[in-house]
Amino acid sequence: MRIEQINAKALERVDYDRYLLSQAVAKRVNQLLNGEKPLIELPKKNMQPTEIAILEIAEGLIKVKEI
Repeated sequence: MRIEQINAKALERVDYDRYLLSQAVAKRVNQLLNGEKPLIELPKKNMQPTEIAILEIAEGLIKVKEI
């Protein structure tokens, strides 16, 4: 799946609220950088934490709530 499709799917999961998505991605990136394991099988090596976070949200593995 292309990154544009993944981003669109992630946006759909948060009712197209870009601010909410950016906050959720930032929080998940911090968790990943602090040692938490990804919730997905990584499709390629050396994925950036932001890519992992967006993919996890797009796949519905992370539920995003209003802040």
